[in-house]
Amino acid sequence: MTDAMDSPLVDAALHPVRGHMAFESCVEQLGSAIRLGIFRVGTKLPGERELAEKLNVSRATLREAISALRAAGLVTTTRGRGGGTVVQPATEQWPVDQAPPRRAEIDDVIVFRSVIEPGAAYRAASTPLDDAQRALLADSLADLAAAETPADYRQADARLHLAIATVCGSDELSRSCSEVQVRIHQLLAEIPFLKTNIDHSETEHRAIVAAILDGDAARARDIMTAHCDATAALLKGLLK
Repeated sequence: MTDAMDSPLVDAALHPVRGHMAFESCVEQLGSAIRLGIFRVGTKLPGERELAEKLNVSRATLREAISALRAAGLVTTTRGRGGGTVVQPATEQWPVDQAPPRRAEIDDVIVFRSVIEPGAAYRAASTPLDDAQRALLADSLADLAAAETPADYRQADARLHLAIATVCGSDELSRSCSEVQVRIHQLLAEIPFLKTNIDHSETEHRAIVAAILDGDAARARDIMTAHCDATAALLKGLLK
């Protein structure tokens, strides 16, 4: 193994990935390890095989995660003899014993969303929906599938989440969901538009809407929880 992989801090930062969030979890763990200085600026990340074994993912998934880190400016990659993936300097440096003030803001949004949106999905699936409400969900899902640009997609994404809250029949819940979607939308605009994550999201969106329309409240809540967790992992891994 490389010296970097021999560090006990690597064991604290990198864990075997389980479940369907392999890509997002890789991004979160590697991004956090870089930001914490476990993988130092100017040094190469451990080899593909070693990292894939450590994280218990395929090398294809690992490559996608490293591509996301590269798009976020955390690493660069060179090919050929002597090449590899090198950690890049952060744009801002903070004392090692202090988190950037913005981290608390990001964590606050993530926690708020983890309570509001799974609850909204549960409530929507528990509510007898009329034809207009069912059509709102179906149309919102169709708009998401038809989005042609990253900006259009993210707006359609937010509208779908708002539609789910709206069919619950609670103005307060709708306002809360609107607030969290505005904040999430602002954060997502700061990270790369990642096709692997979008593919996962589309699958989850379809499953959430299907569970709501079927009246399966527990399933709707559980899938929404996983969906929110995947977004949280990317934000934690890619945002400073």
